[in-house]
Amino acid sequence: MEELKNTFYNESDFETLETGSDLDYRTIFQRERDRIIHSAAFRRLQAKTQVFLPGEYDFYRTRLTHSIEVAQIGRSICHFLRQDNQYLSENFFIDPDLIEAVCLAHDLGHPPFGHSGERTLNNLMKPYGGFEGNAQTLRMICETFYFDQDHWKGMNPSRALLDGILKYKPLFGELSDPENHFLYDDQQTYLDFVFFNDWDSLKSLTHAEKNEFRSVECQIMDWADDTAYSLNDIVDGINAGFITPQKIEGWTQGKKLDSKEEQCIEELLKTIQKNEYEKFFARKIGEFIRACTLEQVSNHFSARTNRYKYRLVIEPEILKQAGFLQKLAKELIFQSRQLHQLDHKWNVIISQIFDAFNENYLSGEGPKFKLLSDNSHRAILQEKEEKIRARLICDEIAGMTDAFVIRTHKRLFDPDYSSIVDLV
Repeated sequence: MEELKNTFYNESDFETLETGSDLDYRTIFQRERDRIIHSAAFRRLQAKTQVFLPGEYDFYRTRLTHSIEVAQIGRSICHFLRQDNQYLSENFFIDPDLIEAVCLAHDLGHPPFGHSGERTLNNLMKPYGGFEGNAQTLRMICETFYFDQDHWKGMNPSRALLDGILKYKPLFGELSDPENHFLYDDQQTYLDFVFFNDWDSLKSLTHAEKNEFRSVECQIMDWADDTAYSLNDIVDGINAGFITPQKIEGWTQGKKLDSKEEQCIEELLKTIQKNEYEKFFARKIGEFIRACTLEQVSNHFSARTNRYKYRLVIEPEILKQAGFLQKLAKELIFQSRQLHQLDHKWNVIISQIFDAFNENYLSGEGPKFKLLSDNSHRAILQEKEEKIRARLICDEIAGMTDAFVIRTHKRLFDPDYSSIVDLV
């Protein structure tokens, strides 16, 4: 039986950044998902920090397992909305393959050591245009996904995929000393492509309003991401001993909690004491998915594509619960002395590697040593502009896994480490 065509999308949604996008037995969204899954960048996420350093214990989440969980939640939201929303139907629905691709790709640009590494790279790159995880994902998808001869190239994404990834819109140069939530200045061309060469129609919006102006796929990815880390970070925190009944009770002291927050704390304490918190938070994921619905909206692009005709709405009570759990995790885990000490160490390691690479490759005399990988070394030799060479150095560091950064630092600075026979 022939499958019904999904009329939610039109030809403009399938259009790719460059011409020459022949299809095979898969839809364009299936092909994009498959390219992401089989990429080296995706595999590296298995050795990048989500909350805790990969490898310390077997059961902690990494960026890879987090991305897989986000993709599963995103697909489930699509299926739930298709079954339970008045606007969608059998042949008019948000494509779960597209959502999966967006979710799997959403953290590709994150550097080693999580947000700590992101902050360090941004500080180091401020003279050259900053660093931002989402902007780096965009750069990888569009420019550095594959290496071809002496240069990098992107995966030629569709407009819908690119827009699904595009959480943030202001450019680095438009903001005053930005810490995050921006694009690189040279990524204006992708904004123009995504918004049909009509980005100027949104210039009257504030920076915050631009960041909130997202396709429905981007909204689903963002809620799936929030769901995954607001719930699963708690589970990892319990397993690691950062969140205990005693610490929770101490954390609540002096806080004015409403009845729902008190109920949440009571349930959490009870499930930890009964050792049922894994099952408890698994059920919570289902609650967060069922809290989703759609509403129709009208804006400058809603007539061009259905991706801007609908807004994801989350039940206020669930939205508040997610924020409360995120705050609990932030204050008990991410603001702990242990993680701050690690953040300090990661900052030193990344800064010293960056400085060594810069000294070698950005001097006017050219590189004295081959410190980068073969591909990055060849690519940087083709570039004359200092800003571009600095970006290529940043790409190299951002693409490293946590363990590889540590080994690189030891090879560069520890006289008792490494030998000539090392392969990596």
